[in-house]
Amino acid sequence: MPTDTDLYRPVRVMALHAMAYCERLFYLEEVEEIRVADHRVYAGRTLHENIGEEGDWSSVTLESERWGLMGKMDYVRYRDGAICPFEHKRGRSRGDAAWESDRLQVIAYAALLGEHLGRPVPEGRIRYHANNKTVRVPIDEAALEDLRRSVDRARGLAERIDRPPVAENENLCARCSLAPVCLPEEERFLAADETIAETIPIERSKPQRLFPADDERLILHVAEAGTRLGKKGEQILITPREGDPTAYPAHDVAALVMHGAVQISTQLIHYAASRDIALHWLSGGGSYVGGLVPAGGVQRRLRQYRGLSDTTRCESLTHRLAKSKVENQLGFLVRSARSRGKLDEMSEALAGIRAELRGMERDTGPDALRGHEGMAGRHYFAGLRHLLAPDQTLMAFSGRNRRPPRDPFNAALSFGYSLLYRDVMTAVLCVGLDPALGFFHTPRSAAYPLALDLMELFRTTLWDMPLVASVNRRQWTAEHFQVTAPRVWLSPEGRKLAIGIYEERKQERWRHPVLDYSLSYARAIELEVRLLEKEWSGAPGLFGRMRVR
Repeated sequence: MPTDTDLYRPVRVMALHAMAYCERLFYLEEVEEIRVADHRVYAGRTLHENIGEEGDWSSVTLESERWGLMGKMDYVRYRDGAICPFEHKRGRSRGDAAWESDRLQVIAYAALLGEHLGRPVPEGRIRYHANNKTVRVPIDEAALEDLRRSVDRARGLAERIDRPPVAENENLCARCSLAPVCLPEEERFLAADETIAETIPIERSKPQRLFPADDERLILHVAEAGTRLGKKGEQILITPREGDPTAYPAHDVAALVMHGAVQISTQLIHYAASRDIALHWLSGGGSYVGGLVPAGGVQRRLRQYRGLSDTTRCESLTHRLAKSKVENQLGFLVRSARSRGKLDEMSEALAGIRAELRGMERDTGPDALRGHEGMAGRHYFAGLRHLLAPDQTLMAFSGRNRRPPRDPFNAALSFGYSLLYRDVMTAVLCVGLDPALGFFHTPRSAAYPLALDLMELFRTTLWDMPLVASVNRRQWTAEHFQVTAPRVWLSPEGRKLAIGIYEERKQERWRHPVLDYSLSYARAIELEVRLLEKEWSGAPGLFGRMRVR
């Protein structure tokens, strides 16, 4: 066993428990430092709180340089004239025996306790509350040898850049809190159908659903100038310039988005960083200013750098991304034109987009694909104006303009894209990727290329479609805009309206055309980022498959 503590850090006993359950779980938690507390984790904590103080010692923390281990025991008891570690588990025992992960955990605690006391610990005990069974685990030389091998294996896994494969036992994944991060069923589904890498299969089995359909936490937009954000205990306080503060439980909040002159306390910034609450700042006009970048993610970014250094992979991703965007634009125009009886009016725009799609199949180089995507965009916006009610004057649209937008429709379009950029940035940072390293956009501004890349998948579905619908419902009035020639931007009332339309759209459901399960658009953004990461993590083929139905 290693003894030089300068060369390594102690392995947590609970990390060995995770590794015995699933090596990928160990890697995600201990190496990439991704931890998700689900209802099972909270139930386990409640069990220990309800048990209360029992035994000779409780919550004993020990560390051993010889073993290279550290851990916190539930309880230490005297039984039959000897001392033993005692663990409580919510579930059932494995018949008359302990589960291997639980067995290894109590062996490690016994080794730590024995070294601390200077005498052997003959056994450990595990209480399984679901079937009221106490299992004794003998601490003999064979058990200690199992512990040595496990510690060595843990150190070996920690030195890797690549994640271990998903567990062979699918039942383990259904009970794992990190399944939404790991996406094991999506990997198994991909491995079972190799045709997905090139095309979307018509007949396929539906994968088991482990990725949550919705994020029930709130995204709070604070757009009133002079508003102050702070915290009190486990609550987030939003205090307007005039009026009483509003409190939100912190565990119900996923992100805080501050528009313009909004203040936030240092205490809340620190708290948000430690609780995975995203913070984003936008200008009063809607331009993205910046966000809070969490620590960690070294291995994920190393894999990303290596993966996007592969020219062939980047060309494949560029082709899939450009094709997805243009096909979504075409699908939206065709469906809308058909329902409005405007196929003849829009025939030129539709023909132009179809021609660019054919060009994408012929010209597969990155520059050529960008050119076809750009030309398809021109045809798309030329056709988009035909979808607006003809009597619209305020929101009339004659073509795309920006930096600055020069008419109300383009002002609303740009503001919505800023909201989308913020959501994509949140997902990229949540997954642990470097937003500065993309594959489609050439870095030309302060905007992060990877976030711009991923936005292309969602521009049409998440903003263009609901914006056109809101215009035709006549939701927009002159009060929603401020005009200072040559620029037009949204007023505070306009920003509030746009945020409401956008956030409502994010909660609508969409069915993935390959994985064949439904989820909200808000969750679809994170899913696409995680599927992109799998392109260079050993399971390519599912990224960029979303289409307008």
